[in-house]
Amino acid sequence: MNKRHILVAALAALATTWAPASLAQGFPNQPIRLIVPYPAGGGTDFFARSIAPGMGEALGQQVIVDNRPGASGMIGAQYVAQRAPADGHTILLGDMTTYAVNPTMFEKQQQYDVQKDLAPVTMAARFDFLLVTNPAVIPGTSVADVVAAAAASPSGLNYASPSIGTTHHLAMEMFAREAKARLVAITYKGGGPAVQDLLGGQVGVMFLDRATARPHLESGKLRPIAAAGATRIALYPNVPTMAESGVKDFNVEGWQGLTVRAGTPEPVIQAIAAAYAKAVSSPELKKKLSDAGIDTVTSTPGQFAAHIQAETVRWRNVIRDRNIKAE
Repeated sequence: MNKRHILVAALAALATTWAPASLAQGFPNQPIRLIVPYPAGGGTDFFARSIAPGMGEALGQQVIVDNRPGASGMIGAQYVAQRAPADGHTILLGDMTTYAVNPTMFEKQQQYDVQKDLAPVTMAARFDFLLVTNPAVIPGTSVADVVAAAAASPSGLNYASPSIGTTHHLAMEMFAREAKARLVAITYKGGGPAVQDLLGGQVGVMFLDRATARPHLESGKLRPIAAAGATRIALYPNVPTMAESGVKDFNVEGWQGLTVRAGTPEPVIQAIAAAYAKAVSSPELKKKLSDAGIDTVTSTPGQFAAHIQAETVRWRNVIRDRNIKAE
């Protein structure tokens, strides 16, 4: 190789080495899209639109919420994983279903690999779930009473599920597995119809997020039986956890987090994480989200990656043990 070729090769190597650093230095240089893989008006959309202004202020660029719903969140996730540039200007706000359930539930249909094609930025939120009953259908007040009601029914106890693969659905399937309860999923197209049938007595029980459950618990139309998480819910200190109620090691929470396309420079990832942390440090925003049943959290990319991996393994076991199939 002559001197000219050596010089060209050296310059090419230098350009490759410095490109990510240069890209990170100029970030962001255009508006940022926050991809929500669910329709407008839902909980994830509400959360995205709540954090977008603060993140935009921290980054110095507008953060635009872009709803790309469909296929249990896979359409929006695939867009970020395979089509968006790896430059940090497109961020995915996904949840447990997006990151940890779909890889098993839709292993033949999903055309991207969450852990290879998406880079974790930060855990963003957790939200509580409760096991609730319609007291007109199930008069008992404990987890044991629910298990007994299921055992007494010839075909098992019907429960409401907004759709297959949601936290509501899989928490109940985990409950059925751990408590050996005879529970039968009645699947709806969304949370609204599921809750309406629970209130109407067509089904007797479901796991419900704190914000949705609250008005019905306060009216007495629904009864809180147990908190799904590892600790009691501050708003309902007298309601025991599932573990306290005899379902050993039961711990289920809803969660969400931010990711970008794999290959995005580390300084860009850190800048996005810092912007999110700054946005949710606002006491006003924290209260607004808490009132809606959402508790904001932050993490390192590594911590979020470990959480996704652990949750993927856990829900894979439940899905396979319970022989849950996608519709």
